[in-house]
Amino acid sequence: MPAIRFPTGFLWGAATASYQIEGAWQEDGKSESIWDRFSHTPGMIDDDSTGDVACDHYHRWRDDIALMRRLGLKAYRFSTAWPRILPDGYGTVNQTGLDFYSRLTDGLLDAGIEPFITLYHWDLPQVLQDRGGWPARMTAQAFVEYTDVVTRKLGDRVKYWITLNEPWCSSILGYFLGDQAPGHHNLGDAAAAAHHLLLAHGWAMSIIRRNCHDCQAGITLNLSPQTPASDSEADAIAARKADGTLNRLFLDPLSGRGYPQDVVEDNRLEMAFVRPSDLAIIATPIDFMGVNYYVRSIIRSEAIPEHRNAPRTITPNPETTEIGWEVYPEGLYELFARLVADYQFPAYYITENGAAYDDHLGPDGMVDDPRRIAYLQAHLVQAARAIADGVPLRGYFVWTLMDNFEWSRGFSKRFGLAYVDYATQERIPKASARWYSRVIAENAVEA
Repeated sequence: MPAIRFPTGFLWGAATASYQIEGAWQEDGKSESIWDRFSHTPGMIDDDSTGDVACDHYHRWRDDIALMRRLGLKAYRFSTAWPRILPDGYGTVNQTGLDFYSRLTDGLLDAGIEPFITLYHWDLPQVLQDRGGWPARMTAQAFVEYTDVVTRKLGDRVKYWITLNEPWCSSILGYFLGDQAPGHHNLGDAAAAAHHLLLAHGWAMSIIRRNCHDCQAGITLNLSPQTPASDSEADAIAARKADGTLNRLFLDPLSGRGYPQDVVEDNRLEMAFVRPSDLAIIATPIDFMGVNYYVRSIIRSEAIPEHRNAPRTITPNPETTEIGWEVYPEGLYELFARLVADYQFPAYYITENGAAYDDHLGPDGMVDDPRRIAYLQAHLVQAARAIADGVPLRGYFVWTLMDNFEWSRGFSKRFGLAYVDYATQERIPKASARWYSRVIAENAVEA
């Protein structure tokens, strides 16, 4: 099949998150995070596991860098753990924790791998949650201090920074739907959390630029097309509402438009926590937008009975991942077309894209995962299509480097390029890892 080539300098990488891989949850001065508390609460994790050990990356990071080097990664996206660096959320720095990330950064650079740091990937210090968490403005202020500590230490070496990963999850899932830490169910708290997360991002952008010369900084959102199931007005309204709470609630204020009024009115949100200068701070220009894409949503109205609605014209593909998510690569292209048309951020990175499948070690000690290869290939074809149409897409990060603690699903789902035997902590590259290595080496994917 013909090869589709990517631009010279396209950044090929893999992504992880601190709580999902590090383990060492009580070692070397680290304090409890909201995910430590959440995973230790009975009934919150599908398989009743915790991230106490996870992939033991805290002790095995050198081996993991060697794995990345064998795969030929050009970049590695990882997150720093706030409670490992500032155990009280602010104030006294835990030098041992900070030095861990300094050694990791140096190890990556020595291996020729670009570090791509996410400052917040959901593991808020529990002490800050006890004082109000993200619904409280003081948490955003504490994040500024945390950002300053990390960027002063690593800013001389790290050129790529992401302030937050998926603030929709931190706010809506964490404070309203309760599916993720801290597991609360209050819409008002979720709205305040979303605002203070975005405010923290805006404040942090200035700190990053002050402490890091010639760096690029942005934010990562989980974005998804919200497609009406038919051409009915009811489905169009339902899709607009879904798009508002998932996508526009974050994209609009980041691009200087403020909060979408229809979302505020539809959800009867009290926005008294927004201060006069906040929206300008949130709209601080970014160097890139990080896009996490996994699945689209096909939206059917619940406002009218099914038999009174128009016949469905959009149905999901039958192919799904192990989590049950529809495989719809075209959604990635649709996202970028919409972003360029409606928002026009200066550059983009696909900061997460991947799939969970029921992977097993074969008799030969190898893991064959052809469905993951097909998934990644199809999505990369759509990424190349977007680039060909003029989208300034600069890089791609597979989720994830290795199987890990997959949040509320625990260890029951495997997304990794490398299979992890959790009993022995052995990392075994899957067939998809070897395939991805060839993509990187050739800077191209088969059409």
